[in-house]
Amino acid sequence: MYSITSKGGARRQFLRRGAAMAALVAGWSNATRAAAAQLRDTTLRIGTYKGGDSYYFNEAGVDNIPYKTAVAEFAGGNLIVEAMSSGSLDFGGMSEIPPIFAAAGGAPMKVIAVLRGDVNNQVVLVPKNSGITDPAQFKGKRIGYVRSTTSHYFLIQLLKENGLTFKDIEPVALLPQDALAAFKSGQLDAWVIYGLVVEFAKSQGARVLRTAKGYLSGNYVISASTPAIADPLKHQAIGDYLQRVAKVYDWINKNPDRWATRSGQIAGVPPQFFLNQVKSRSEPYKLIPVDEAAIKSQQKVADVFAEAGLLSRRVDVRPIWDTSFAKYLT
Repeated sequence: MYSITSKGGARRQFLRRGAAMAALVAGWSNATRAAAAQLRDTTLRIGTYKGGDSYYFNEAGVDNIPYKTAVAEFAGGNLIVEAMSSGSLDFGGMSEIPPIFAAAGGAPMKVIAVLRGDVNNQVVLVPKNSGITDPAQFKGKRIGYVRSTTSHYFLIQLLKENGLTFKDIEPVALLPQDALAAFKSGQLDAWVIYGLVVEFAKSQGARVLRTAKGYLSGNYVISASTPAIADPLKHQAIGDYLQRVAKVYDWINKNPDRWATRSGQIAGVPPQFFLNQVKSRSEPYKLIPVDEAAIKSQQKVADVFAEAGLLSRRVDVRPIWDTSFAKYLT
């Protein structure tokens, strides 16, 4: 884990929080002022990714947070779930898949909001000179994917659609960076993958065989630990933080060029990589409250994993959803 708050940044954040709190408490009752003071001393432990939404709080004008935050970066949503399950995190985002496996293991966490977003940045890639033109040709081929992720689910559905199973291919489960090296060296015939590595591979000649549009829901989820949800002060902080994240995505949607420039600086890659994602995305990102459609979508995914033998039993996902934060996003 890595904290993104420097000493100088911490001082600036402290001063901003103090100003924000002073503005809030003006005219409040003594009881309300006491509650505000308690919130100021509350620390929300947040899991994110390099270049995640917390990087753009300043640009979106929502960096005057009236409580403490401890932000840690992770390489994947499954790792955020693991940290939350171990009691190390209060809040984090991921695809709709990691919480399914967490639910199967009884992890102390709930899904509290849905981030509707792009599925065209999740694709099937083949080498530039590949003769593969259809997933029906995957039989006997070496297909890369990321285990227990949207990549895994996408591959299962592609194979099923073409009358194939994992037994018909040579599945190669690799983390994205390892798979990129394997793909470049010709060790994979096709690669089901997502995110920025797609742009790296395309810039070096890889061809997109399919996007995940029509296969994935576009639902990414925000989760919180059950102890944090049960804590009144952390519950309030989580609700406030959700509102700030929603405003960050509004800013990104309205300022794609500025977002791409800043993201390129953070990742150390050409901003065009991010602009390419914006231009081809299936829909803009928007943070919304938990709804019935999202619950049903996740149940469908869970059932597919159960049928594929990747879960020991069928998992009912409904109990892992929490609607108590809807008021912050409506």
